[in-house]
Amino acid sequence: MAKLLGLDKVAKLFRIVQANGGILKSLRTVYRHDELKIGTLMGEDKFGNKYYENNEYFYGRNRWVIYSDQFGMEYDGSQVAPEWFGWLHYKTDLVPSKDPSRPKYKWLADPTPNLSGTDQAYMPYSTTQPKIQPWKPPQ
Repeated sequence: MAKLLGLDKVAKLFRIVQANGGILKSLRTVYRHDELKIGTLMGEDKFGNKYYENNEYFYGRNRWVIYSDQFGMEYDGSQVAPEWFGWLHYKTDLVPSKDPSRPKYKWLADPTPNLSGTDQAYMPYSTTQPKIQPWKPPQ
């Protein structure tokens, strides 16, 4: 009877809100990430991003990342650590801490964020003369 009335969905909502830290933290999570999920914490990278999995969700939506608070609202996919990228995109089912085949080189550089759309974005410049001269109206 409870399932018929949808009370199981309400109970699941309360469980998700409780797992996300209560009403206020859940509202903050919805504001930052546009959805509220519950899952198993699979690990954390050196930037503070947390990676979750819940196989009750559809394939392709059952793994996700909660970005660190240091990024605020300015987070994007380039801030995912390279070692977690393969797990997040289903290239492997092993988390980086349990993957023995993953090489760990000292010479690997830290990933850099995507700076497109900022004042630090790469802007190429040309050293050749333009072939077409723009028209300037008479003064």
